[in-house]
Amino acid sequence: MTEQTISLERLEETVNLFGSFDENIRLIEHETGVSVVSRDSQLKVAGEDPEGVMFAVRAIENLMQLAAKGEAINEQNVRYVLQLVREGKESQIVTLAADVLCVTAKGKPIKAKTLGQKKYVEAIRDHVVTLGIGPAGTGKTYLAVAAAVAAFRAKEINRIILTRPAVEAGERLGFLPGDLQSKVDPYLRPLYDALFEMLGPETYQKYLERGNIEVAPLAYMRGRTLDDSFIILDEAQNTSREQMKMFLTRLGFGSKIVITGDITQIDLPADKVSGLKEAMRVLKGVEGIAIQRLGEADVVRHAMVQKIIKAYEADEQRREKREKR
Repeated sequence: MTEQTISLERLEETVNLFGSFDENIRLIEHETGVSVVSRDSQLKVAGEDPEGVMFAVRAIENLMQLAAKGEAINEQNVRYVLQLVREGKESQIVTLAADVLCVTAKGKPIKAKTLGQKKYVEAIRDHVVTLGIGPAGTGKTYLAVAAAVAAFRAKEINRIILTRPAVEAGERLGFLPGDLQSKVDPYLRPLYDALFEMLGPETYQKYLERGNIEVAPLAYMRGRTLDDSFIILDEAQNTSREQMKMFLTRLGFGSKIVITGDITQIDLPADKVSGLKEAMRVLKGVEGIAIQRLGEADVVRHAMVQKIIKAYEADEQRREKREKR
């Protein structure tokens, strides 16, 4: 039996580390095969495998550093810290205590939660055009909207423009009731939801009426020049080559563009090339443009989402191997 001791200095950090009903410590025990006991102002970590004990101790010490910097410790960042320790990336964990990007209408601070998200936020800050590519749950759209709201509050831009291509994923637009705006609203709902959370419904409505916020299908962008705006194109994997070029050339003075998409979820006909995939190829290396990839490690939804993404990626790799034979 191997045993190591960790000193606990501040009670509030200890409470944060343990989580509700000790759920964080239970997760560490389950993932590393150790037992963790709190006695007085110490944690005793014990187990049959010395490597498992060392692994758990390093994870706990890094989580304590995050707690000391004011980070809330939960299942998502416990799993992420365990993964970083396992991959030998401990030195980067302290950088997860990122600056607040934006504060929601209810006072909740929005921060990058993974190293990939941190790079993505930095890319948005430092570049005129940013392409954020990754699977569902990596915060591509949410963080882009948060960055847009932060820029608007800082008076760096005058307008926030959010757009998506109205491409059907199995359903038919014509079956939806109402006029064109009513038909495309379901496609824009994730963008509405993010703005509602950041600004609150009343403030959102006020800015919408003043023209400071615009949420519209991509087709409405044609023929316009967008100055002093923060423009977000969501679900860009469903744009055509022509639509993407049209969108990118709307960029005006004092504006930023963020393009988000998941190239594994393209709903275009098989004979059509995704404008996002084309843009990734054409724009690679162009000054002022960042292409930031997010992976399953950056998923900040339920842990099961990571497992689902991994399973699909593995299946895709198996299919590619079969097709090459």
